[in-house]
Amino acid sequence: MIQGAALSNFTQPAAAAASNKVPDSAAGLTRSFGEFLKNAIDGVSAQEKNVHNLNDKFLVGQAEVTDVMVASQQAELSLKLTSQVRNRVIEAYQEIMRTQM
Repeated sequence: MIQGAALSNFTQPAAAAASNKVPDSAAGLTRSFGEFLKNAIDGVSAQEKNVHNLNDKFLVGQAEVTDVMVASQQAELSLKLTSQVRNRVIEAYQEIMRTQM
Protein backbone atom coordinates (compact mmCIF):
# COMPACT_ATOMS: atom_id res chain seq x y z
CA MET A 1 0.00 0.00 0.00
CA ILE A 2 2.78 2.41 0.90
CA GLN A 3 4.73 1.61 -2.25
CA GLY A 4 1.67 2.15 -4.42
CA ALA A 5 0.97 5.51 -2.79
CA ALA A 6 4.58 6.62 -3.07
CA LEU A 7 4.78 5.69 -6.74
CA SER A 8 1.33 7.00 -7.66
CA ASN A 9 2.70 10.53 -8.05
CA PHE A 10 5.10 9.28 -10.69
CA THR A 11 2.76 6.98 -12.59
CA GLN A 12 -0.22 9.30 -12.95
CA PRO A 13 1.57 11.85 -15.17
CA ALA A 14 2.93 9.04 -17.32
CA ALA A 15 -0.58 7.68 -17.84
CA ALA A 16 -1.83 11.13 -18.75
CA ALA A 17 1.07 11.60 -21.16
CA ALA A 18 0.32 8.26 -22.82
CA SER A 19 -3.21 9.37 -23.63
CA ASN A 20 -1.95 12.56 -25.32
CA LYS A 21 -0.37 12.71 -28.77
CA VAL A 22 3.38 12.13 -28.63
CA PRO A 23 5.23 15.37 -29.48
CA ASP A 24 7.19 15.25 -32.72
CA SER A 25 9.89 17.74 -31.78
CA ALA A 26 12.64 17.74 -29.18
CA ALA A 27 11.10 20.85 -27.63
CA GLY A 28 7.82 19.01 -27.19
CA LEU A 29 9.56 16.08 -25.54
CA THR A 30 11.47 18.42 -23.23
CA ARG A 31 8.27 20.23 -22.25
CA SER A 32 6.51 16.92 -21.62
CA PHE A 33 9.40 15.63 -19.47
CA GLY A 34 9.51 18.96 -17.63
CA GLU A 35 5.79 18.74 -16.88
CA PHE A 36 6.26 15.18 -15.63
CA LEU A 37 9.03 16.28 -13.25
CA LYS A 38 7.04 19.27 -12.04
CA ASN A 39 4.02 17.07 -11.29
CA ALA A 40 6.20 14.57 -9.44
CA ILE A 41 7.85 17.28 -7.33
CA ASP A 42 4.48 18.87 -6.59
CA GLY A 43 3.23 15.46 -5.40
CA VAL A 44 6.21 15.09 -3.05
CA SER A 45 5.58 18.59 -1.73
CA ALA A 46 1.90 17.79 -1.14
CA GLN A 47 2.86 14.67 0.81
CA GLU A 48 5.24 16.69 2.96
CA LYS A 49 2.50 19.25 3.71
CA ASN A 50 0.15 16.38 4.59
CA VAL A 51 2.70 15.03 7.08
CA HIS A 52 3.00 18.46 8.71
CA ASN A 53 -0.80 18.77 8.97
CA LEU A 54 -1.14 15.28 10.45
CA ASN A 55 1.68 16.00 12.89
CA ASP A 56 -0.09 19.16 14.07
CA LYS A 57 -3.34 17.22 14.47
CA PHE A 58 -1.51 14.50 16.40
CA LEU A 59 -0.06 17.06 18.80
CA VAL A 60 -3.56 18.26 19.72
CA GLY A 61 -4.95 14.71 19.88
CA GLN A 62 -6.97 14.68 16.66
CA ALA A 63 -4.92 12.05 14.78
CA GLU A 64 -3.54 8.61 15.51
CA VAL A 65 0.18 7.95 15.69
CA THR A 66 -0.14 5.23 13.05
CA ASP A 67 -1.58 7.71 10.54
CA VAL A 68 1.30 10.11 11.20
CA MET A 69 3.89 7.36 10.82
CA VAL A 70 2.40 5.99 7.60
CA ALA A 71 2.19 9.46 6.04
CA SER A 72 5.74 10.19 7.19
CA GLN A 73 7.09 7.00 5.63
CA GLN A 74 5.22 7.65 2.37
CA ALA A 75 6.69 11.16 2.17
CA GLU A 76 10.16 9.83 2.96
CA LEU A 77 9.95 7.16 0.25
CA SER A 78 8.74 9.69 -2.28
CA LEU A 79 11.57 12.04 -1.42
CA LYS A 80 14.13 9.24 -1.73
CA LEU A 81 12.69 8.22 -5.09
CA THR A 82 12.80 11.82 -6.29
CA SER A 83 16.42 12.20 -5.23
CA GLN A 84 17.35 8.96 -7.00
CA VAL A 85 15.67 10.17 -10.20
CA ARG A 86 17.61 13.43 -9.87
CA ASN A 87 20.86 11.49 -9.41
CA ARG A 88 20.17 9.37 -12.50
CA VAL A 89 19.39 12.45 -14.60
CA ILE A 90 22.65 14.06 -13.49
CA GLU A 91 24.59 10.87 -14.27
CA ALA A 92 23.00 10.69 -17.73
CA TYR A 93 23.87 14.34 -18.39
CA GLN A 94 27.47 13.79 -17.29
CA GLU A 95 27.73 10.70 -19.51
CA ILE A 96 26.45 12.68 -22.49
CA MET A 97 28.97 15.44 -21.81
CA ARG A 98 31.80 12.86 -21.70
CA THR A 99 30.82 11.45 -25.09
CA GLN A 100 33.39 12.28 -27.73
CA MET A 101 32.24 13.28 -31.17
